[in-house]
Amino acid sequence: MPVIARIHENQARLAALRHEIHAHPELAFEERRTGDLVAGVLAAAGIEVHRGLARTGVVGVLRAGTGTRAIALRADMDALPIVEQNAIPHRSRHEGRMHACGHDGHTAMLLGAAEYLAATRRFDGTVVFLFQPAEETVGGARVMIEEGLFARFPVEAVFGMHNWPGLPAGQFAVHAGPVMACADQFDISVRGHGAHAAMPHQGFDPLVAGAALVQSLQTIASRNLDPLDAAVVSVTRFHAGDAYNVIPHEARIGGTVRAFRAEVQDAVETAMERLCAGIGAGHGVQVALDYHRGYPPTVNTPAEAEICRTVAAALAGEENVRSDLRPSMGAEDFAYMLKERPGCYVWIGNGLGEGGCMLHNPHYDFNDAILPLGASYWARLAEHLLPLA
Repeated sequence: MPVIARIHENQARLAALRHEIHAHPELAFEERRTGDLVAGVLAAAGIEVHRGLARTGVVGVLRAGTGTRAIALRADMDALPIVEQNAIPHRSRHEGRMHACGHDGHTAMLLGAAEYLAATRRFDGTVVFLFQPAEETVGGARVMIEEGLFARFPVEAVFGMHNWPGLPAGQFAVHAGPVMACADQFDISVRGHGAHAAMPHQGFDPLVAGAALVQSLQTIASRNLDPLDAAVVSVTRFHAGDAYNVIPHEARIGGTVRAFRAEVQDAVETAMERLCAGIGAGHGVQVALDYHRGYPPTVNTPAEAEICRTVAAALAGEENVRSDLRPSMGAEDFAYMLKERPGCYVWIGNGLGEGGCMLHNPHYDFNDAILPLGASYWARLAEHLLPLA
């Protein structure tokens, strides 16, 4: 089952759609132009269009046959606040905004599949096309769900896909279980008593306490967790003081926690609370922890992962479907959808060379050569899940 010929013949048009989106990137909850483009393509294909969820989200509904089963296919639409460094015809027209994660390609691939399925209707049931805003840090998936996504559009399973630089074009990666980590954030204030830098004994130094805390936080993953439970605790901010001769009264520390299981998140937060209390008592300062749960881990359900592996293998060949790649410590708000419904989030190779630059890089560009493969994967997945009688 190779790439669908009808979709392959449409590659130039899909690339043109992708370039149009790339040239006009929009940040979280501002995807109005992109939403208009998506809604226009869906409507022209005869697909029922709904707008307004999470402000700029677009939902397409396509029915065929008499089946009552329904599935959802999701693409993200937002860009990043990055100054693009590419010298390409479709370079961003908006300084400081860039499609540096390939959401332009994700949108184009799902549009290609939607047009094909609308034209052929070789399935029995309902396919819901989810074009989601605000994947980057804001959590558009969570907002769509809170505003009634699955109540208005009930589906039995939901599926996502992300391009993956470093994975050769023509390959897929499918994980059964965790595929992306959580993305928690923490802020810690260390309040002491300021003093003259030449007379530190007259105060309680929050910097010394903060430095001890930063060192202690690194023992959480190495000494507090089961070695088989992956976790990352990274301090990325440490701010204190303004003068060379003043010991400030406060230091502020911040960072991120990544893990694949909720139990590990709980253990990390508990350990951080204990260390903050201990360091505070030991140094005579007040330490306050504000731990914020961000995107949850993205965890594929095994049955749906096997279905996706089967469909991808039929398109690309068994040898081109990787099940041995490690999950990523990056995060993905598709996790919210997988907490509501069974499903699977796969990676499609974006290539190793030109066009394979890493995500969130100012030189990144989506690989147009994989557009037909991604669109064909979506179409075949829908046909596989909703077969004709």
